[in-house]
Amino acid sequence: MNEIKNLQLTGSNDKPILLDVFHKEDGLAKPIVIFSHGFKGFKDWGHFNLLGQLFAEAGFVFIKFNFSHNGTTTENPLEFGDLEAFGNNNYIKELDDLQTVIDWALTCPELKNEIDTSKLNLLGHSRGGGITLLKATEESRVTKVATWASVSDFINRNKQNTIKKWKQEGVVYAMNGRTKQNMPLYYQFYQCILDNKERLNIAKAVKQLDKPFLIIHGTNDEAVAFSDAEELMRNAKQGHLLKIENGNHTFGIGHPFNGEISQHAKEVIEKTIAFFKTN
Repeated sequence: MNEIKNLQLTGSNDKPILLDVFHKEDGLAKPIVIFSHGFKGFKDWGHFNLLGQLFAEAGFVFIKFNFSHNGTTTENPLEFGDLEAFGNNNYIKELDDLQTVIDWALTCPELKNEIDTSKLNLLGHSRGGGITLLKATEESRVTKVATWASVSDFINRNKQNTIKKWKQEGVVYAMNGRTKQNMPLYYQFYQCILDNKERLNIAKAVKQLDKPFLIIHGTNDEAVAFSDAEELMRNAKQGHLLKIENGNHTFGIGHPFNGEISQHAKEVIEKTIAFFKTN
């Protein structure tokens, strides 16, 4: 098993993207899986390192990364030490970062003899699922898409009373229940949505997505309602919905990771690997 940790790419506004790669170094061309984390997430959250190992053992080149403005730093990628970057993040920056990672993966000289460039799979959790779906529609080289607990809409997730206050004060705050940090979101985030409504329309993107699409969602998701998965399924041309009965937003995994894979997470990982393996 070959693990490459904390490679650095240049992301949006020249801020760094940290990236990890997991694969068997056997000289065989393997499918690629690129994983995008969600809101208040990061590449080393919970079981994501074990996830990389499991996908590599299953015969994939697995790549996970930190969005450039996710709030972590290169010095400490496990903590939110750059809240200014977090506040200035938006969906367009994340789409650009994902494109940077895709381009790097398909052209990296060190992976040249390890990857099958005709099998580029995208996987995203929560907000990262929405980013993944938009990018899969834009990027013709993507062959399959899977989402875990994904949102179905970016445009209408903000309440009108919040938006009014947001515009007046220039910032709202999201409480991080784990770290107890009040994390800023500057109004530019919502302005970016207004300026890019067509590009950020997930429903429209899914209707156009002519690629196999696996939707996995827990029925007890406390962060993104199961109805989001049903909405994605209604719009999908080649969609398959896997319902995780009583599953929560992270399928029973927490951070820091205690080393034990929950039954829900085990099922999610196994079904996703099987989906990406089928022709």
